[in-house]
Amino acid sequence: MKTNEGTIDRALRILAGLVLIALAATGTVGVWGWIGIVPLATGLIGWCPAYTLLGINTCPMKTQVK
Repeated sequence: MKTNEGTIDRALRILAGLVLIALAATGTVGVWGWIGIVPLATGLIGWCPAYTLLGINTCPMKTQVK
């Protein structure tokens, strides 16, 4: 797995994931809010499988970390 998410992309994913999980935990948005685990995990890992399939790369580094 090569990193395919840039810093801003990762930060936004982590923030969105935490917000969705918090809203689900408090019962504000219901069960679907637990989907926030996906952006949280991809933001922490730095790799998005959908980006790989679509050929998207927001990581500015030329030599990417494995």
